[in-house]
Amino acid sequence: MNAGVPGLRERIEAVRDAISRAAKRSGRAAEAVRLIGAVKTVTAETVREAVALGLEDLGENRVQEAEAKIAVVGRKAARWHMIGHVQRNKAGRVAESFDWVHGVDAIATARAIARRADEAGHALPTLIEVNVSAEASKFGVRPSDLEPLLSEARQLRGLEVRGLMTVGRPVQKAEQARADFARLRDLAATASSRLGLALTELSMGMSDDFEVAVEEGATMVRVGTAIFGRRS
Repeated sequence: MNAGVPGLRERIEAVRDAISRAAKRSGRAAEAVRLIGAVKTVTAETVREAVALGLEDLGENRVQEAEAKIAVVGRKAARWHMIGHVQRNKAGRVAESFDWVHGVDAIATARAIARRADEAGHALPTLIEVNVSAEASKFGVRPSDLEPLLSEARQLRGLEVRGLMTVGRPVQKAEQARADFARLRDLAATASSRLGLALTELSMGMSDDFEVAVEEGATMVRVGTAIFGRRS
């Protein structure tokens, strides 16, 4: 294999090491946290190299970009995660192209994804996106509306509700995101208890704050810039 993208191996290893340290601080094993490489605007060739270097989970925000990368990298070469907001009219393509869906915040979208997944003969692992910071510019269900959505989504054939996802508010220091991540963890625990669900997955934390997210219980972190560098 040629030299490839300068520093890519080292950046992947550095992120894994940071996850391991953060997990240890929270009394967990590094293996409890899944590193998802956020590949928005990253070339398919670079993504393929990252997979060759051991990156097993890839996150894409746009269906069309994911389809183009899958054609180059391979559908089974990694686990593909839809980490952007899911539009109802893209539900069928999402169900066909991804192994996990992180951005569901409406029952109509959940139904559309579930229908297509069920037609394909499988149940798609899904995370409900929660707008814990109540920012008007963000997608995600309001915390007060989470349990009604979960109650409906859990009944859908073709959908396997596994946990929650959030995007932390923009902050100057990672520590300032801690409250949002703790809130998501608490929402999952409360909903699990009250609804009898096993919401075991928490997708939270990105390049600037993933260590704090891991300390607060993240089981998935979505890291782009820290692995692939800043993109224009």
